[in-house]
Amino acid sequence: MKKLTRSDLYTLEDYANKRNDFRKQVMEHKKHRHIRLGEHLGLYFEDHLTIHYQVQEMLRAERIFDSTGIEDELDAYNPLIPDGNNWKATMMIEYPDLEERKKALTQLIGIEDKIWIRVDNLEPIYAIADEDLERDNADKTSAVHFLRFELNDNMIKNLKGGSKLSIGVDHEVYSEQIDSIPQQTISSLINDLD
Repeated sequence: MKKLTRSDLYTLEDYANKRNDFRKQVMEHKKHRHIRLGEHLGLYFEDHLTIHYQVQEMLRAERIFDSTGIEDELDAYNPLIPDGNNWKATMMIEYPDLEERKKALTQLIGIEDKIWIRVDNLEPIYAIADEDLERDNADKTSAVHFLRFELNDNMIKNLKGGSKLSIGVDHEVYSEQIDSIPQQTISSLINDLD
């Protein structure tokens, strides 16, 4: 999947005019790229369109229009676009109650390394987490982590041939497995694979 370049982006003025329609398009697209692992864990699979939207929103919010600032945003977000043999996801630990979330984050240290995918009955592969920086310490984990799932050629071939996809987490205090992923989600994720 190609990375974003400055030529892909709207100017701030153009984006102001297109934002509502672009946002609707992206929100519809994202519906098929979100997987819940239980009540408190969400995986949001990124691609060219979702990252394009994120960059546009950052440029808008920060009023960035100079080339150095734009390149900095592209450098920060382009690594979240899949490379053709992997999936990249933003993992969010979601507890509406602040105190409950604080407590959970102290109990879920290392959860980002316990997220896996499995194609059919092949061995599961675990996410490679937070390649940009550490997001946990001895006391707590972050509510947001960035994951990369590296798929081998056999997995990609099987998925394209209609094989089953499972996703799960096997942390000692949080364990979930999803075996019935909607076909629209699987189809959307397959589009990320060359």
